[in-house]
Amino acid sequence: MARTPATTVRPVRLWRWRRNPLRRHSDVVEAWIVLATWVLVLLCGVLAGLLAAQASAASYAARLAQVHPVTAVLTDPAAPAAAPGTGYDDGRVWATVRWSDPDGAVHTDRAKVAPGAAAGSIVTVWANHADHVVSPPVTGASADLQAALTGVLVGPSAGAALWCAGWLVRGRLIRRRMAEWDEEWKQIGPRWGNLSGGRG
Repeated sequence: MARTPATTVRPVRLWRWRRNPLRRHSDVVEAWIVLATWVLVLLCGVLAGLLAAQASAASYAARLAQVHPVTAVLTDPAAPAAAPGTGYDDGRVWATVRWSDPDGAVHTDRAKVAPGAAAGSIVTVWANHADHVVSPPVTGASADLQAALTGVLVGPSAGAALWCAGWLVRGRLIRRRMAEWDEEWKQIGPRWGNLSGGRG
């Protein structure tokens, strides 16, 4: 029965310039720059995304605190259809509505309602503290989704900006290294040619 030869297990080296006799100081600096860049890209990208999502959610909550829903009545019948060519069209039309606040004061404003609604129809509109009709705030799952999408967009953007900064620093280091190699070759090149009999 034949024996299988023993195999040696080589340790995995995560540091690419470890114990390398050709390693220069600039090689070590470059390796640290690459490592620091990727760590910062990941950490800052995630942090920026989380902060952006939290800020977006806080702005939606602040907007919700500044408005309140009111039950209003249509004073006139709504138009049967929206006028063409009005830009963003959500299928609703403008109509005059009236409502009373808790103090009994009557307010009138224009709001978007379903087309063809009859006069006297009950509609729910959103009003601010000055009792002017405003657009409905983003709430619930829509607010959560938009806050998450904000974080998803901001996180990679922040990471890309840091990656570009690290790439620029590394590029400058590489250009400096090339310049140093040129200077060294100017000194060693003539001697190398003499050692090789003029063939190098």
